[in-house]
Amino acid sequence: MIQETITDRTETEKQPERLKSLDALRGFDMFWIMGAEEIFILLSSLTGLPALQWWAGQMSHVAWHGFHAYDMIFPLFLFIAGVSFPFSAKKRMQTEGGRHSLYRHIFTRGLLLVLIGIVYNNGISFDFENLRYASVLARIGLAWMFAALIFMHTKSWKSRMIWFWGLLIFYWLLFVLFKAPDLGDPDPYSMRGNIASYIDRLLLPGRFCCFEYGENEGILALISATGTGLLGMLTGELLLTNRKPMQKVLSMTIAGVALMLVGQLWNLTFPINKILWSSSFVCWVGGLSLLLLALFYLVIDVWKLRKWAFFFVVIGVNPITIYLANRIIGWEDANAFIVGGIANLFPETWAPLIMAIGYVMIGWIFLYFLYRKRIFLKV
Repeated sequence: MIQETITDRTETEKQPERLKSLDALRGFDMFWIMGAEEIFILLSSLTGLPALQWWAGQMSHVAWHGFHAYDMIFPLFLFIAGVSFPFSAKKRMQTEGGRHSLYRHIFTRGLLLVLIGIVYNNGISFDFENLRYASVLARIGLAWMFAALIFMHTKSWKSRMIWFWGLLIFYWLLFVLFKAPDLGDPDPYSMRGNIASYIDRLLLPGRFCCFEYGENEGILALISATGTGLLGMLTGELLLTNRKPMQKVLSMTIAGVALMLVGQLWNLTFPINKILWSSSFVCWVGGLSLLLLALFYLVIDVWKLRKWAFFFVVIGVNPITIYLANRIIGWEDANAFIVGGIANLFPETWAPLIMAIGYVMIGWIFLYFLYRKRIFLKV
């Protein structure tokens, strides 16, 4: 639903529990799917700088095992959604009928994201036989929903931590104990032989994306993805405590480094793999997510250095909007109309870079207009 706030900006800024760093980090995350990756790829080819060439190499998904920075976008968004939950839950619980309202919100949000994901995948074409039912939004919605239910039905961070590790170990054991029986591949972690893809082939209707043997956002990986959401909620719970800000930063940093070490160790037996959302992947990207949040929280909420983050905040307060807009709106035509003439003034080799920058800026200006009008798409 589209909600237009009626409170002015000064009132919003008085809300003590609004983490500006979280909006900025969410915007930083979404920035990379607004076309920013193309900017850095073009810059690297034009300049030949080793650092830019390395980063450009990170701006694509790994085909199977391994990790690139681009693989971070999806799990970081789910982690951030988890961090937000304890804050929103606390506010809802303070209203009349709070617990009932919170449960209704959890189920409504989770299932609505599944529905929007189907629409995003051309659900309104009504070609159900060739429709893709799984989606990024469905993974976020369901994993967040299950994590929220676990959070609601556990009484302490210790029991939630047991759930987190229990989900990851259980998911790993499924791969240890079972493999796909239909394609004759003995490797339980291969594209053909893993149990997760077999479950997709067995149960998911419609078509798959984006490899032949299974679904990128399949059924079984909801187990480990729920762990990603729950890790975010544990982090949000930490941020709600009365600890000193620097203690929170230190706790997130230590936890982040520890999780990355666990992820690399687990990688030796259960490879880091985004499509499988392997337990080692959860630990590795969970650790990176904690370090990024610690950095943004330190700079924005502790040191109060906020002006630089405004660019990302504009994106971060309307993430679903830009995700859907990239699918629905013809940004290329608008970009060609507005920026095409400017790009033609530059040497031919630089024109694609100008067009890539223009593409990002047109999307940002659209979000800025919504920000100024206090219009947000919230699910």
